[in-house]
Amino acid sequence: MKRTASVWAIIVALALAGCATPTPPTGETAAVRTPPRLQAIDRSLEARILALDPEHLSGDDVRTLAQGPAPRIILLHGGIYPVHLLMESFGRFLTGMGYPEAQIRDPYNRDWSYSPYEDSVLLAGMVAWQYEHDGMRPMIIGHSQGGMQAVKVLRELAGKMDTTQIPVWNPTTHQAESRTTITDPLTGKERPVVGISVSYASAVGAGGVAFLLPNQWNMVGRLRVIPDSVEEFTGFLINLDMVAWTLPGAEDNTYHPNGSAKVRNVELPVTYNHVTVPDTARLARDEKTRDWINAYVPGSTADPSDLPGDASLHVLWAADVWYSVKKHWCLEVQRLIRARRG
Repeated sequence: MKRTASVWAIIVALALAGCATPTPPTGETAAVRTPPRLQAIDRSLEARILALDPEHLSGDDVRTLAQGPAPRIILLHGGIYPVHLLMESFGRFLTGMGYPEAQIRDPYNRDWSYSPYEDSVLLAGMVAWQYEHDGMRPMIIGHSQGGMQAVKVLRELAGKMDTTQIPVWNPTTHQAESRTTITDPLTGKERPVVGISVSYASAVGAGGVAFLLPNQWNMVGRLRVIPDSVEEFTGFLINLDMVAWTLPGAEDNTYHPNGSAKVRNVELPVTYNHVTVPDTARLARDEKTRDWINAYVPGSTADPSDLPGDASLHVLWAADVWYSVKKHWCLEVQRLIRARRG
């Protein structure tokens, strides 16, 4: 009975949070902007970046990457106030590991993450704007209901939701632009927002209670199916997660592709807490932990139990996401350099 009461308390809190979150404005601008010039990269820095191995990047390699451009990372927090502070902690973890802060925080209001109650069409339009602006595909990382929203954005980009035409959304003005196409920064050709992809996306603790919310009803039966609007997706499931309703070894919990996406499923130990997984800022401040994270490779048997504090309750998720972030950061910059040279 106590567990049932707790679940319903969470449901009520989620619903109230949804009611308290305003829908972003969707006004259109009058003119189509000319795509901006992409950030210049020094020729010698280009050579150093092209020489990097995206699958094995050290702390020194990350410092080399940080001298050049970086793709936008869109963080999506869960639905209960003040859970956004936990995603802020993860944002600070990323910057502590060397990722540029300006490419994480919202350029309009400086928030670290976006609400899962934001319109998924808006977020898909922002992905397109960022790709046109940066020449590199963004990444999306979601926690709890934010993880569900991350998959919904992928489905919007793949044209698998209710909208067939998506307006470009300018995050610097927080407004839609009067166009549904962009000029591809690498080819110079016009292309619609629908069909644009992200390089990497992940979700941790998605599903469960959030399915009972009206804004997520259209994800029932769709959450675990990953479209080809993402190159690589990682789904993190916590064993015995009573909020996400995931149980050890349950086949229904696993994500799978319905296209070309590379999909991984990672099970986190039962000791991981659904709510506090992203509370990771301090991991980057400890030298021993930071070195362990930079050396981590998916599938590694490295034991985190000797790390200080409560690192072992967060570090497997943080290290796996960081591995993918720096990998796709490197791949996107290399792709941009080669396109310019070609």
